[in-house]
Amino acid sequence: MVLRKAFTGIRGVLFDIDDTLVDLEFAMTTALRDVSEHLLPGLDEAGWVTFGRIFTHETTHFYDRYLAGELTFNEQRLLRGRAALEHFGVELADGEQAHHWVTSYASRQHGYVRAFDDVGPLLDALDAAGIPYGAVSNNVHDYQRVKLDAAGLARIDVLVGTDTVGVAKPDPAIYLEGVRRIGTGPGETLYIGDNRLLDAEGSTAAGLLGVWLNRGGEPAPGFLGRQVRSLLDLLAGGA
Repeated sequence: MVLRKAFTGIRGVLFDIDDTLVDLEFAMTTALRDVSEHLLPGLDEAGWVTFGRIFTHETTHFYDRYLAGELTFNEQRLLRGRAALEHFGVELADGEQAHHWVTSYASRQHGYVRAFDDVGPLLDALDAAGIPYGAVSNNVHDYQRVKLDAAGLARIDVLVGTDTVGVAKPDPAIYLEGVRRIGTGPGETLYIGDNRLLDAEGSTAAGLLGVWLNRGGEPAPGFLGRQVRSLLDLLAGGA
C-alpha cells in the first residue's frame, strides 16, 4: 500500500497548486523585490518581509474580487502592489510606470517558480502504484499550466481551473470535475491543499477526502479534519 492506512480506499489524488505543489510565495516575494527595489532604496530585510506579507497575505480581497469577475488578473495584481508600496509611502503612477511594474513582475515571477521538495517523491510513488492524480486550482487553466510546466511538473496533465467549469473553490463542481477527469469517485479521491477552508473543508463538503497541508504548523483549534505537515506524510511510512 503506497498511502497511509488512514487513506485506505483512496484510488485517486487531487492537489491544489499554489503553495501546495509550487512555492508561489517564494516566487512572488522574490520577483516583487526585483521589480520594486528601485522604488524602495535602502529598505531593510524586515521591511521587505512586511512588503511581501502585504502583497501575498493582506491584500487577498483583491484576488477574491478577480475570482468574482470584478477585476482582471492584472488589475488585482496592480492593486496589491500599490497597497504594498503605499505602506512605505510610495505611489505607483498610472500609465507607463504601472504597466512596466506589472509586466516586469509577471515575467520575473515565472523565473522563480519551483516545486516543493516533497512533490517529486510523492508523484513518483503515485506513478509507481498506478494511482491517478491531477490538480484543481482557483486560477485559470492556461496560466496554471504554464506555472506547472515551469516548475517541472508537466506530468500533472489533468488540470481543472476556474474557467474549466466556470466556478471557483469551494463550489463543489470544481472538485467534482477533477474527480471526473481522473476517473475516480468522490469518496475514493483525496484532495490536499494549503488552504484549510477552500481545500480541506471545501473538498470534504463536496464528498472528497479533504486534507489540509499545514506546512507551517499554523494553530487551528477548531479544525477537526485531517492535516499533514508535508506531502510525504500521505505515504505509508510517513509521519
